[in-house]
Amino acid sequence: MKEIQLLKQTALALMQGQTRAAQDPHRPGWHLAPPVGLLNDPNGFIQFAGRYHLFYQWNPLACAHGAKFWGHWSSADLLSWRHEPVALTPAEAYESHGCYSGSAVDDNGVLTLIYTGNVKFTAGRTAWQCLATLDEKGDCQKLGPVLALPEGYSGHVRDPKVWRHDGAWYMVLGAQDLAGRGKVLLLRGETLQQWQLLGEIAGSGLNGLGDFGYMWECPDLFRLGERDVLIVCPQGLPAQETRWLNTFQSGYFIGTLDYPQARYTHGDFQELDLGFEFYAPQTTLSDDGRRLMFGWMGIPDGDEFYQPTLAHGWIHQMTCPRELTLQQDRLLQRPARELQQLRGAQRRLQGAAQQLETLDIASAELLIAPEGALTAHFGDALRLDYRQGELRLSRRNLRSGQQEDRYWLGALRQLHIFCDRSSVEIFINDGEAVMSARYFPADAPRLRLEGEAKVTLDYWRLEPGVIV
Repeated sequence: MKEIQLLKQTALALMQGQTRAAQDPHRPGWHLAPPVGLLNDPNGFIQFAGRYHLFYQWNPLACAHGAKFWGHWSSADLLSWRHEPVALTPAEAYESHGCYSGSAVDDNGVLTLIYTGNVKFTAGRTAWQCLATLDEKGDCQKLGPVLALPEGYSGHVRDPKVWRHDGAWYMVLGAQDLAGRGKVLLLRGETLQQWQLLGEIAGSGLNGLGDFGYMWECPDLFRLGERDVLIVCPQGLPAQETRWLNTFQSGYFIGTLDYPQARYTHGDFQELDLGFEFYAPQTTLSDDGRRLMFGWMGIPDGDEFYQPTLAHGWIHQMTCPRELTLQQDRLLQRPARELQQLRGAQRRLQGAAQQLETLDIASAELLIAPEGALTAHFGDALRLDYRQGELRLSRRNLRSGQQEDRYWLGALRQLHIFCDRSSVEIFINDGEAVMSARYFPADAPRLRLEGEAKVTLDYWRLEPGVIV
């Protein structure tokens, strides 16, 4: 009965809000964004029966972090997407305060979701790891909890990522122990209904890290080449001069998982994205062998609720899909090759940066090779400077009006930039680093370059994506 009420409220929110949201000049043309309400973490990213499925944390009833639903898109090509039926609503007692993040697997031909049921009490909270299945029409059948809160941990245990290895299922879970330290737990199951906790494989106080945050969210562990990569979002890392500057961080470790011993040895923590908005990424293995990733272009508990899209009844978007590869001890990120199909005619500009014409970047792709210092202005709201081995991305904070900066340090050879109305994704040196940001120009945004540096610039306008 509660599910019917929630779906009725969702239908009303869509009928009342979609037109207003679609008229927002800041609404993306080809990135995925919620039809109304608030979007955050990508969930259940999978290629199943030849079709990509991307679920997402969604509050259709308000631009607020309330009791989350799972929205659902699917695509044959990562470019044209269609809305599928709402996958999960927080209708049951074991998920009363939200169907939190999780993953999707192919269980003998059945598309199966594994997610966290969040329950809050007056004096605390608990969490259940739950199962649900989807049929060919997208209709969901909930199977209920399969894992209760493990002993020794607070109610902050969530975000299961599940995969198959040597005939068994494995799961990583984000967790907080009773001493307030963030951890990643490893579990094993002969089936998806029965799980054994193998232990902690990473976290604050483990593997030589020392104190490293009070909660680790959204873990994702996968094989890439000959290494095992752990993506995770530690909360509570103190900001340093040029890194860890967002409210919460998203990054990765490269190492080796010893399955029999449940031990993960790894190197240093490295940030995935050095920009202003990036969190809770999730990956999948495509049928052609690529490791693909979406991220949420947002940050929890930051200045998100000062964004002007709230006046149009929606907030946040996904990143573009990215391909991950490993180069020694560094994870490279490149825009998914499918995005090239959005390109219009190519233009090439060459000369001193300050002498080049301004370019329409409402929906555009740019490839810039500078020889020396360079400044790039994105509309009136975002600035990129390169000087003496430092790349700095700057904007005015929407809440305080003060300038805020993000940094990448190194020798700059190339910038590969994707613009979509109110977002910019900057791929540095063919994927060596990325800086993602939302920005909200007052007028149709244009790119203007400054400086004496000689520049070669390739430019494409990008066609809008299709979401039906």
